[in-house]
Amino acid sequence: MAAPPNRTRPSWSALPMFFDDAHRALGKDCDTALSDEDVALHEPARVVPRLAELGLTKLLVPKSHGGGAWGNGGASVDVRALSVAREAIAYVSPLADSIFAVQGLGSHPILLAGEAARRASVLAEVVAGERVCAFALTEPEAGSDVASMRTTARREGDTWILDGEKVFISNVGIAHHYIVFANADPAQGKKGISAFLVDAKADGLTTEPIAMSVDHPLGRVGLNACKVPASALLGEVGHGLRLALGTLDVFRTSVGAAAVGMARRALDEAIARTTTRIQFGKPLAEFQLTQAALADMATELDAARLLVFRAAWEKDQPGADAAAARRATATSVAMAKMYATEAAQRIIDRAVQLFGGLGVTDRCVVDRLYREIRPLRIYEGTTEIQKLIIGGALVAPPPTK
Repeated sequence: MAAPPNRTRPSWSALPMFFDDAHRALGKDCDTALSDEDVALHEPARVVPRLAELGLTKLLVPKSHGGGAWGNGGASVDVRALSVAREAIAYVSPLADSIFAVQGLGSHPILLAGEAARRASVLAEVVAGERVCAFALTEPEAGSDVASMRTTARREGDTWILDGEKVFISNVGIAHHYIVFANADPAQGKKGISAFLVDAKADGLTTEPIAMSVDHPLGRVGLNACKVPASALLGEVGHGLRLALGTLDVFRTSVGAAAVGMARRALDEAIARTTTRIQFGKPLAEFQLTQAALADMATELDAARLLVFRAAWEKDQPGADAAAARRATATSVAMAKMYATEAAQRIIDRAVQLFGGLGVTDRCVVDRLYREIRPLRIYEGTTEIQKLIIGGALVAPPPTK
């Protein structure tokens, strides 16, 4: 189904104070290039190659390492650029957005580990769309409590042996590699968690799809005496948790941007529907209750994107590594992720209501959005975890000088 003609303005246009010329150019390119009719954006195996053709995968790797991300003068990923891209992609295809996001999660640990030069060929394939990445962190008994993971890694000569199970892993079945987190020194607790770049065809690695309410490539990853070379270790033993949380810290803001994209689409669909559907002799949009619902949706959308792009702007500011700035930014990111995903759920739910019976049919855009938005309130830090971050920051003692 084609996007409705009465589109709300994308965030890069509606909130000019947060963006530079490069972001505006990217936003214009995305709005021109991304289309519902682009079949490749709705078929999992074709998404990454298509996004590479559109020049979007280059945003996942800094210019200094062969990509096109221009953050910090080309030395890092630009969070606003990621967010502009994810809002635009999610507006058209939440499936493509999810795959794009995990493409970043499954490649960014290489950068954080300081191994961009050693694994330049891997990053080049990521940018070219020739390699699909995955991020294998969650386990049956280790979700928000990452430190309780049970997957282990033991060294035997020039080989690491991985044993365990990962669940709810995105890009299962289409990924060429998994960034697997395992404890290489269980006696040290979370300090033993390490990260490994594991080929999807590695001996002892198996995958199994998990049926979802939406058609996404997601599943289980089994590691049964999975053998990988010593070179598979990213960084050093014990650096895994830092790499995992550091990666999530970069990409979490963009989750809110994806939620904004889905909410914008729902609002546009609702406007198009209510202005054309005649009930009781006049368009639904002329009823005061309809206008009140649309007003609530528009207000929550703007509140969400103000939080999201404030957080993205803060993440991109030079000097944000200072301790006080890091704490303030972490709070902004948590607020953005929490509010944007929760608000998008409410906006989409209202859109379904305005559509009436059509809103719960399987080919209706708002029905698809209703099912697509729900996981965003869970992945990359649940709403409850974001509240703990925000509340903890509010009651924390002031830093000592």
